[in-house]
Amino acid sequence: MRVLLVNTSEHTGGASVAAGRLLDALNGNGVKAKMLVTRKTSDRTTVAGLPAAWRYQASFYAERLAIWTANGFRRDHLFDVDPAWTGVDITRLPEFREADVIHLHWINQGMLSLGGLRRILRTGKPVVWTLHDMWPFTGVCHYARECEKWRTGCHHCELLLHSGGAHDMSATTFRRKATAYAGARLSFVACSHWLAGLAAASPLTAGHDVASIPNPICTRRFHPGDKAALRRRLGLPADRKLILFVAYKVTSPLKGVGYLCEALRHLAASHPEVRDGWQLVAVGRESGSLAGRVPVPVTAVDYVSTEAEMMDYYRAADVLAMPSLHDNLPNTIAEAMACGMPCVGFDVGGLPQMIDHRQNGYLAAYRDSEDFARGLLDTLHPAHYAERQAAARRKAEHTYSESAVAGAYIDVYEKLLNT
Repeated sequence: MRVLLVNTSEHTGGASVAAGRLLDALNGNGVKAKMLVTRKTSDRTTVAGLPAAWRYQASFYAERLAIWTANGFRRDHLFDVDPAWTGVDITRLPEFREADVIHLHWINQGMLSLGGLRRILRTGKPVVWTLHDMWPFTGVCHYARECEKWRTGCHHCELLLHSGGAHDMSATTFRRKATAYAGARLSFVACSHWLAGLAAASPLTAGHDVASIPNPICTRRFHPGDKAALRRRLGLPADRKLILFVAYKVTSPLKGVGYLCEALRHLAASHPEVRDGWQLVAVGRESGSLAGRVPVPVTAVDYVSTEAEMMDYYRAADVLAMPSLHDNLPNTIAEAMACGMPCVGFDVGGLPQMIDHRQNGYLAAYRDSEDFARGLLDTLHPAHYAERQAAARRKAEHTYSESAVAGAYIDVYEKLLNT
Protein backbone atom coordinates (compact mmCIF):
# COMPACT_ATOMS: atom_id res chain seq x y z
CA MET A 1 0.00 0.00 0.00
CA ARG A 2 1.28 3.46 -0.96
CA VAL A 3 0.10 6.46 1.04
CA LEU A 4 0.78 10.14 0.35
CA LEU A 5 0.56 12.45 3.37
CA VAL A 6 -0.09 16.10 2.49
CA ASN A 7 0.74 18.95 4.89
CA THR A 8 1.54 22.62 4.30
CA SER A 9 4.77 22.63 6.30
CA GLU A 10 7.45 20.05 6.93
CA HIS A 11 8.50 21.32 10.36
CA THR A 12 6.49 24.33 11.58
CA GLY A 13 3.49 23.75 13.84
CA GLY A 14 1.95 20.82 15.66
CA ALA A 15 0.33 19.34 12.54
CA SER A 16 3.67 19.05 10.76
CA VAL A 17 5.20 17.29 13.78
CA ALA A 18 2.27 14.87 13.97
CA ALA A 19 2.31 14.19 10.21
CA GLY A 20 6.06 13.58 10.23
CA ARG A 21 5.78 11.14 13.12
CA LEU A 22 2.93 9.30 11.41
CA LEU A 23 5.08 9.11 8.26
CA ASP A 24 7.78 7.29 10.26
CA ALA A 25 5.22 5.09 12.02
CA LEU A 26 3.62 3.97 8.75
CA ASN A 27 6.96 3.24 7.08
CA GLY A 28 7.95 1.23 10.13
CA ASN A 29 4.79 -0.86 9.94
CA GLY A 30 4.64 -2.10 6.37
CA VAL A 31 3.26 0.93 4.50
CA LYS A 32 5.17 2.78 1.75
CA ALA A 33 4.45 6.36 2.80
CA LYS A 34 5.66 9.71 1.50
CA MET A 35 4.84 13.25 2.58
CA LEU A 36 4.23 16.22 0.28
CA VAL A 37 4.89 19.73 1.68
CA THR A 38 5.09 23.19 0.16
CA ARG A 39 8.82 23.53 0.77
CA LYS A 40 11.16 20.68 1.68
CA THR A 41 13.82 21.72 4.18
CA SER A 42 15.31 18.35 5.17
CA ASP A 43 17.21 15.59 3.38
CA ARG A 44 14.55 12.94 4.11
CA THR A 45 13.93 10.79 1.03
CA THR A 46 10.34 10.19 2.14
CA VAL A 47 9.49 13.91 1.92
CA ALA A 48 8.87 15.81 -1.34
CA GLY A 49 8.41 19.55 -1.87
CA LEU A 50 6.22 21.29 -4.42
CA PRO A 51 8.12 21.75 -7.70
CA ALA A 52 7.34 25.49 -7.95
CA ALA A 53 7.40 26.99 -4.48
CA TRP A 54 6.69 30.49 -5.87
CA ARG A 55 3.17 29.38 -6.79
CA TYR A 56 2.47 28.52 -3.18
CA GLN A 57 3.89 31.86 -2.03
CA ALA A 58 1.65 33.67 -4.51
CA SER A 59 -1.37 31.70 -3.25
CA PHE A 60 -0.49 32.49 0.36
CA TYR A 61 -0.30 36.26 -0.19
CA ALA A 62 -3.38 36.35 -2.43
CA GLU A 63 -5.45 34.63 0.24
CA ARG A 64 -4.20 36.88 3.06
CA LEU A 65 -5.06 39.89 0.87
CA ALA A 66 -8.61 38.59 0.44
CA ILE A 67 -9.04 38.18 4.20
CA TRP A 68 -7.50 41.58 4.90
CA THR A 69 -9.95 43.16 2.45
CA ALA A 70 -12.93 41.26 3.91
CA ASN A 71 -11.93 42.58 7.35
CA GLY A 72 -12.01 46.19 6.25
CA PHE A 73 -8.22 46.37 5.84
CA ARG A 74 -7.56 45.35 9.44
CA ARG A 75 -5.14 42.62 10.55
CA ASP A 76 -7.56 41.19 13.13
CA HIS A 77 -8.14 37.47 12.59
CA LEU A 78 -5.81 37.46 9.59
CA PHE A 79 -4.72 33.90 10.40
CA ASP A 80 -7.84 32.73 12.24
CA VAL A 81 -9.79 32.12 9.02
CA ASP A 82 -9.12 30.52 5.63
CA PRO A 83 -11.43 30.73 2.59
CA ALA A 84 -9.19 28.39 0.54
CA TRP A 85 -9.70 30.43 -2.61
CA THR A 86 -6.20 29.84 -3.92
CA GLY A 87 -3.82 26.91 -3.89
CA VAL A 88 -1.74 24.45 -5.88
CA ASP A 89 -2.94 21.53 -8.03
CA ILE A 90 -1.15 18.39 -6.81
CA THR A 91 -3.07 15.81 -8.87
CA ARG A 92 -0.52 15.87 -11.69
CA LEU A 93 2.48 15.22 -9.46
CA PRO A 94 4.11 11.76 -9.63
CA GLU A 95 3.78 11.38 -5.84
CA PHE A 96 0.02 11.78 -6.19
CA ARG A 97 -0.33 9.44 -9.18
CA GLU A 98 1.68 6.68 -7.44
CA ALA A 99 -0.36 6.77 -4.22
CA ASP A 100 -3.19 4.36 -3.40
CA VAL A 101 -4.47 6.61 -0.59
CA ILE A 102 -4.23 10.38 -0.16
CA HIS A 103 -3.94 11.42 3.48
CA LEU A 104 -4.55 15.12 4.10
CA HIS A 105 -3.38 16.88 7.24
CA TRP A 106 -3.20 20.69 7.63
CA ILE A 107 -3.41 22.07 4.08
CA ASN A 108 -4.29 25.74 4.66
CA GLN A 109 -2.73 29.15 3.98
CA GLY A 110 -2.44 28.71 0.23
CA MET A 111 -1.45 25.07 -0.20
CA LEU A 112 -4.77 23.60 -1.36
CA SER A 113 -7.77 25.56 -2.56
CA LEU A 114 -11.24 24.10 -2.37
CA GLY A 115 -11.04 23.74 -6.15
CA GLY A 116 -7.83 21.76 -5.74
CA LEU A 117 -9.43 19.65 -3.02
CA ARG A 118 -12.38 18.94 -5.31
CA ARG A 119 -9.98 17.79 -8.05
CA ILE A 120 -8.33 15.40 -5.57
CA LEU A 121 -11.68 13.95 -4.50
CA ARG A 122 -12.94 13.65 -8.08
CA THR A 123 -10.03 11.40 -9.04
CA GLY A 124 -11.79 8.68 -7.07
CA LYS A 125 -8.77 7.94 -4.90
CA PRO A 126 -9.61 7.26 -1.25
CA VAL A 127 -8.90 10.31 0.91
CA VAL A 128 -8.31 10.33 4.67
CA TRP A 129 -8.29 13.72 6.36
CA THR A 130 -6.75 14.07 9.82
CA LEU A 131 -8.36 16.97 11.67
CA HIS A 132 -5.83 19.12 13.50
CA ASP A 133 -8.45 21.80 14.08
CA MET A 134 -12.08 22.51 13.12
CA TRP A 135 -11.52 24.04 9.68
CA PRO A 136 -12.49 21.00 7.54
CA PHE A 137 -16.02 21.04 9.00
CA THR A 138 -16.64 24.78 9.54
CA GLY A 139 -16.94 27.62 7.06
CA VAL A 140 -13.65 29.49 7.37
CA CYS A 141 -12.52 29.33 11.03
CA HIS A 142 -9.93 27.02 12.57
CA TYR A 143 -11.58 27.23 15.99
CA ALA A 144 -15.22 28.26 16.34
CA ARG A 145 -14.80 29.28 19.99
CA GLU A 146 -18.30 29.92 21.37
CA CYS A 147 -19.95 30.11 17.93
CA GLU A 148 -22.33 27.25 17.04
CA LYS A 149 -23.36 28.26 13.52
CA TRP A 150 -21.21 25.57 11.92
CA ARG A 151 -23.68 22.96 13.21
CA THR A 152 -26.25 24.08 10.62
CA GLY A 153 -24.33 26.17 8.08
CA CYS A 154 -22.04 29.15 8.62
CA HIS A 155 -23.13 32.77 8.15
CA HIS A 156 -22.73 36.13 9.91
CA CYS A 157 -19.20 35.11 10.89
CA GLU A 158 -17.96 36.97 13.96
CA LEU A 159 -14.36 36.75 12.70
CA LEU A 160 -15.18 38.72 9.53
CA LEU A 161 -15.20 42.24 10.88
CA HIS A 162 -16.33 44.07 7.74
CA SER A 163 -18.33 41.71 5.55
CA GLY A 164 -20.10 39.27 7.87
CA GLY A 165 -23.65 38.54 6.72
CA ALA A 166 -26.08 35.88 5.55
CA HIS A 167 -24.02 35.31 2.40
CA ASP A 168 -20.57 36.18 3.70
CA MET A 169 -17.26 34.39 3.08
CA SER A 170 -18.05 31.79 5.75
CA ALA A 171 -21.42 30.94 4.16
CA THR A 172 -20.09 30.59 0.62
CA THR A 173 -17.08 28.56 1.77
CA PHE A 174 -19.34 26.23 3.78
CA ARG A 175 -21.46 25.57 0.68
CA ARG A 176 -18.38 24.98 -1.47
CA LYS A 177 -17.08 22.42 1.01
CA ALA A 178 -20.45 20.62 0.97
CA THR A 179 -20.29 20.42 -2.82
CA ALA A 180 -16.68 19.19 -2.79
CA TYR A 181 -17.28 16.47 -0.17
CA ALA A 182 -20.51 15.10 -1.67
CA GLY A 183 -20.13 11.52 -2.91
CA ALA A 184 -16.37 11.37 -2.29
CA ARG A 185 -14.46 8.41 -0.84
CA LEU A 186 -13.53 10.47 2.19
CA SER A 187 -13.01 9.61 5.85
CA PHE A 188 -12.26 12.07 8.65
CA VAL A 189 -9.97 11.21 11.56
CA ALA A 190 -9.76 13.44 14.63
CA CYS A 191 -6.81 13.30 17.00
CA SER A 192 -9.13 13.43 20.01
CA HIS A 193 -12.57 12.13 21.02
CA TRP A 194 -13.59 15.75 21.66
CA LEU A 195 -12.84 16.90 18.11
CA ALA A 196 -14.36 13.73 16.62
CA GLY A 197 -17.59 14.50 18.45
CA LEU A 198 -17.66 18.03 17.05
CA ALA A 199 -16.86 16.83 13.54
CA ALA A 200 -19.66 14.26 13.59
CA ALA A 201 -22.12 17.05 14.47
CA SER A 202 -21.35 19.07 11.33
CA PRO A 203 -23.51 18.71 8.20
CA LEU A 204 -20.30 18.65 6.17
CA THR A 205 -19.29 15.20 7.46
CA ALA A 206 -22.70 13.61 6.89
CA GLY A 207 -22.31 10.34 4.98
CA HIS A 208 -18.62 10.04 5.82
CA ASP A 209 -16.91 8.07 8.58
CA VAL A 210 -15.47 10.05 11.50
CA ALA A 211 -12.93 8.22 13.67
CA SER A 212 -10.64 9.17 16.57
CA ILE A 213 -6.95 8.17 16.47
CA PRO A 214 -4.27 9.90 18.57
CA ASN A 215 -1.01 11.23 17.19
CA PRO A 216 1.92 8.81 17.53
CA ILE A 217 5.11 9.43 19.48
CA CYS A 218 8.34 7.49 19.56
CA THR A 219 8.78 6.65 23.23
CA ARG A 220 12.26 5.30 22.48
CA ARG A 221 13.36 8.87 21.70
CA PHE A 222 11.17 10.68 24.22
CA HIS A 223 12.06 9.32 27.66
CA PRO A 224 13.09 10.66 31.09
CA GLY A 225 16.66 11.88 31.56
CA ASP A 226 19.11 13.10 34.19
CA LYS A 227 17.31 16.19 35.50
CA ALA A 228 20.27 17.58 37.47
CA ALA A 229 22.73 17.21 34.58
CA LEU A 230 20.31 18.79 32.10
CA ARG A 231 19.69 21.78 34.35
CA ARG A 232 23.43 22.38 34.58
CA ARG A 233 23.76 22.22 30.80
CA LEU A 234 20.77 24.52 30.20
CA GLY A 235 21.80 27.00 32.89
CA LEU A 236 18.69 26.35 34.97
CA PRO A 237 18.67 26.42 38.80
CA ALA A 238 19.06 23.09 40.57
CA ASP A 239 17.11 24.06 43.70
CA ARG A 240 13.85 25.45 42.28
CA LYS A 241 10.61 23.91 41.05
CA LEU A 242 10.53 24.61 37.31
CA ILE A 243 7.16 25.27 35.64
CA LEU A 244 7.39 24.77 31.86
CA PHE A 245 5.11 26.68 29.47
CA VAL A 246 5.47 26.00 25.74
CA ALA A 247 3.79 27.69 22.76
CA TYR A 248 4.79 28.70 19.25
CA LYS A 249 3.81 32.25 20.31
CA VAL A 250 3.36 32.54 24.06
CA THR A 251 1.19 35.67 23.80
CA SER A 252 -1.45 33.99 21.62
CA PRO A 253 -4.79 34.44 23.47
CA LEU A 254 -5.78 30.81 22.83
CA LYS A 255 -2.73 29.59 24.77
CA GLY A 256 -4.11 31.14 27.96
CA VAL A 257 -0.85 32.41 29.42
CA GLY A 258 -2.76 35.12 31.30
CA TYR A 259 -4.40 32.41 33.42
CA LEU A 260 -1.00 30.92 34.22
CA CYS A 261 0.30 34.33 35.30
CA GLU A 262 -2.75 34.84 37.48
CA ALA A 263 -2.36 31.35 38.98
CA LEU A 264 1.25 32.07 39.94
CA ARG A 265 0.19 35.36 41.54
CA HIS A 266 -2.45 33.51 43.58
CA LEU A 267 0.16 31.02 44.74
CA ALA A 268 2.71 33.65 45.66
CA ALA A 269 0.10 35.48 47.75
CA SER A 270 -1.00 32.38 49.68
CA HIS A 271 2.27 30.43 49.69
CA PRO A 272 5.19 32.86 50.08
CA GLU A 273 7.72 30.05 49.57
CA VAL A 274 6.71 29.98 45.88
CA ARG A 275 8.48 33.32 45.27
CA ASP A 276 11.83 31.91 46.31
CA GLY A 277 11.37 28.29 45.34
CA TRP A 278 9.68 28.30 41.91
CA GLN A 279 10.68 29.50 38.44
CA LEU A 280 8.82 29.77 35.13
CA VAL A 281 10.53 28.46 31.97
CA ALA A 282 8.68 29.89 28.95
CA VAL A 283 9.57 28.49 25.53
CA GLY A 284 8.29 30.21 22.40
CA ARG A 285 8.23 33.46 20.49
CA GLU A 286 7.70 36.59 22.63
CA SER A 287 8.48 34.60 25.80
CA GLY A 288 10.49 37.56 27.10
CA SER A 289 7.23 39.50 27.50
CA LEU A 290 6.38 37.40 30.57
CA ALA A 291 9.13 38.94 32.69
CA GLY A 292 7.50 41.15 35.30
CA ARG A 293 4.04 39.58 34.83
CA VAL A 294 4.65 36.85 37.40
CA PRO A 295 6.05 36.95 40.96
CA VAL A 296 8.73 34.32 40.20
CA PRO A 297 11.87 34.45 38.04
CA VAL A 298 11.34 33.79 34.32
CA THR A 299 13.70 31.98 31.97
CA ALA A 300 12.65 33.06 28.46
CA VAL A 301 13.64 30.76 25.61
CA ASP A 302 12.94 31.70 22.00
CA TYR A 303 11.16 29.25 19.70
CA VAL A 304 12.87 25.84 19.84
CA SER A 305 13.02 24.23 16.42
CA THR A 306 14.76 20.92 17.18
CA GLU A 307 13.20 17.92 18.85
CA ALA A 308 16.37 17.14 20.80
CA GLU A 309 16.54 20.59 22.38
CA MET A 310 12.85 20.52 23.31
CA MET A 311 13.31 17.13 24.96
CA ASP A 312 16.00 18.64 27.20
CA TYR A 313 13.51 21.18 28.59
CA TYR A 314 10.88 18.48 29.19
CA ARG A 315 13.41 16.41 31.12
CA ALA A 316 14.79 19.36 33.09
CA ALA A 317 11.48 20.87 34.27
CA ASP A 318 9.08 19.54 36.92
CA VAL A 319 5.60 20.17 35.52
CA LEU A 320 4.08 21.28 32.20
CA ALA A 321 1.54 24.10 32.53
CA MET A 322 -0.99 23.95 29.66
CA PRO A 323 -3.67 26.64 30.20
CA SER A 324 -4.95 26.47 26.59
CA LEU A 325 -8.50 27.70 26.05
CA HIS A 326 -9.03 25.49 22.97
CA ASP A 327 -6.88 22.51 22.01
CA ASN A 328 -7.18 19.20 20.23
CA LEU A 329 -4.69 16.55 21.39
CA PRO A 330 -1.50 18.58 21.93
CA ASN A 331 1.80 16.98 20.94
CA THR A 332 3.31 18.97 23.80
CA ILE A 333 1.45 16.97 26.45
CA ALA A 334 2.28 13.60 24.88
CA GLU A 335 5.96 14.59 24.62
CA ALA A 336 6.10 15.84 28.20
CA MET A 337 4.44 12.69 29.53
CA ALA A 338 6.82 10.47 27.57
CA CYS A 339 9.64 12.31 29.35
CA GLY A 340 8.02 11.56 32.71
CA MET A 341 6.55 15.03 33.30
CA PRO A 342 3.08 15.46 34.87
CA CYS A 343 0.83 18.07 33.23
CA VAL A 344 -1.68 20.64 34.48
CA GLY A 345 -4.32 21.93 32.08
CA PHE A 346 -7.89 23.12 31.81
CA ASP A 347 -10.72 20.62 31.40
CA VAL A 348 -11.29 21.51 27.75
CA GLY A 349 -10.98 20.00 24.28
CA GLY A 350 -8.87 16.87 24.08
CA LEU A 351 -7.00 17.46 27.35
CA PRO A 352 -9.29 15.24 29.50
CA GLN A 353 -8.40 12.37 27.15
CA MET A 354 -4.71 12.88 27.96
CA ILE A 355 -4.57 14.09 31.57
CA ASP A 356 -6.01 11.65 34.11
CA HIS A 357 -7.00 13.89 36.99
CA ARG A 358 -4.68 13.56 39.98
CA GLN A 359 -3.02 10.51 38.45
CA ASN A 360 -0.59 11.88 35.84
CA GLY A 361 -1.48 15.53 36.33
CA TYR A 362 -4.38 17.80 37.16
CA LEU A 363 -7.45 19.00 35.20
CA ALA A 364 -8.47 22.44 36.40
CA ALA A 365 -11.93 23.93 35.95
CA TYR A 366 -12.10 25.85 32.68
CA ARG A 367 -10.74 29.42 32.89
CA ASP A 368 -10.37 29.08 36.68
CA SER A 369 -6.91 30.41 37.54
CA GLU A 370 -7.31 29.59 41.24
CA ASP A 371 -8.03 25.95 40.46
CA PHE A 372 -5.08 25.96 38.05
CA ALA A 373 -2.94 27.20 40.94
CA ARG A 374 -4.25 24.37 43.12
CA GLY A 375 -3.35 21.95 40.33
CA LEU A 376 0.25 23.13 40.19
CA LEU A 377 0.60 22.90 43.96
CA ASP A 378 -1.10 19.49 44.13
CA THR A 379 0.96 18.00 41.29
CA LEU A 380 4.28 19.15 42.75
CA HIS A 381 3.52 17.88 46.26
CA PRO A 382 6.45 15.64 47.24
CA ALA A 383 4.13 12.99 48.73
CA HIS A 384 2.97 11.82 45.30
CA TYR A 385 5.11 13.62 42.70
CA ALA A 386 7.23 10.54 41.82
CA GLU A 387 4.08 8.45 41.41
CA ARG A 388 2.63 11.00 38.97
CA GLN A 389 5.86 11.08 37.00
CA ALA A 390 5.69 7.31 36.54
CA ALA A 391 2.00 7.45 35.61
CA ALA A 392 2.70 10.08 32.94
CA ARG A 393 5.35 7.88 31.34
CA ARG A 394 3.04 4.83 31.38
CA LYS A 395 0.25 6.80 29.68
CA ALA A 396 2.55 7.79 26.82
CA GLU A 397 3.88 4.27 26.35
CA HIS A 398 0.48 2.58 26.32
CA THR A 399 -1.55 5.12 24.34
CA TYR A 400 0.63 6.82 21.73
CA SER A 401 2.96 4.07 20.47
CA GLU A 402 3.84 4.12 16.77
CA SER A 403 2.64 0.56 16.11
CA ALA A 404 -0.78 1.12 17.70
CA VAL A 405 -1.44 4.37 15.83
CA ALA A 406 -0.13 3.06 12.50
CA GLY A 407 -2.33 -0.05 12.85
CA ALA A 408 -5.42 2.07 13.47
CA TYR A 409 -4.75 4.16 10.36
CA ILE A 410 -4.10 1.08 8.23
CA ASP A 411 -7.58 -0.16 9.19
CA VAL A 412 -9.04 3.15 7.97
CA TYR A 413 -7.11 2.95 4.68
CA GLU A 414 -8.17 -0.64 4.00
CA LYS A 415 -11.82 0.11 4.72
CA LEU A 416 -11.78 2.96 2.18
CA LEU A 417 -9.93 0.90 -0.41
CA ASN A 418 -12.52 -1.84 -0.13
CA THR A 419 -15.56 0.42 -0.60
